[in-house]
Amino acid sequence: MFIDRIKIHCVAGKGGNGVIAWRREKYIPKGGPSGGNGGNGGSVILQADNNSSSLEWFANSRICKAKNGVQGAGGCKQGGNGENLILKVPCGTLVKDADTGEVLYDLTTHGEKFVLCKGGKGGKGNFVFRSPTNRAPNICTPGTEGEEKEVELELKLIADIGLVGFPNAGKSTLISELANRDVVIGAYPFTTLHPNIGVMRYPDKKRLLIADIPGIIEGAHKNRGLGLEFLRHIERTKVLIYVVDISGWEQRSPISDFTILQEELRSYDPDLLKRESYIVLNKIDLEGAPEHAKEFIEAFSKYKDRIFTISASTGEGCEALKAELARMLPTAESL
Repeated sequence: MFIDRIKIHCVAGKGGNGVIAWRREKYIPKGGPSGGNGGNGGSVILQADNNSSSLEWFANSRICKAKNGVQGAGGCKQGGNGENLILKVPCGTLVKDADTGEVLYDLTTHGEKFVLCKGGKGGKGNFVFRSPTNRAPNICTPGTEGEEKEVELELKLIADIGLVGFPNAGKSTLISELANRDVVIGAYPFTTLHPNIGVMRYPDKKRLLIADIPGIIEGAHKNRGLGLEFLRHIERTKVLIYVVDISGWEQRSPISDFTILQEELRSYDPDLLKRESYIVLNKIDLEGAPEHAKEFIEAFSKYKDRIFTISASTGEGCEALKAELARMLPTAESL
């Protein structure tokens, strides 16, 4: 199950109570107060983790509570602090207030932490309240409640490369070829129902993260098809690769497909068209594809240095594409 948006209710631990106690030892008259302080409650902390790829863990854990602090004890003993609850989320997770939609924090770097709910303070024991004028204080304070929040976690994938294209353009086959990753592939639209993540590895130990975004169709920016559910996942990719089915499958026009893809990205976020990008003309091994590729390159001659003709199923042209991505990344930046 791939979950990229979920609401959770988080409660920090309550502080332990302070206590009233008296020192009572043989031969020590008027021993005085000895009540200890309570421990602090545990906090709820979100931590970005590269080893996590979705928010599915929270599907069965919508209520997250940290441990309470332990109350104090006689002999001026401090109660133990409650254990913090550390919730690991994928890098690229936005933390939003569930009611207002306000972004509270953006976790982007591995190991980065955000204290979502702070634990309550421990109460004071009567030992703290002693003074020259009050040598036998008979008071203590309770621990305070921990913070409580309901938030929405929204994942926006962080990848070096994002594959965008119409359903059945061959994105899943391409990521399986480039990243040597097993993905579900089928000869029908919308085979991919959630983003696939793969790692391209090079002999010099360089690694690039590549994301296969589910198929975009005309009107996606208006939430048609999978629409807005997955368009947001391309917002943080450094490089976009438009994957175009050049075979003319089901009488489709590759030129029209590419134009629609650009228009959908422009309608969703105009800055996406300023992103470093390449065009991959896929399925060049099929009948009629070379002629369609020639027409496409003539129509978009201004992009000719960034157009690759490949066959993801046979591997033709994939090594050249992989080498180009290694040459250009990770220095790619928005224009």
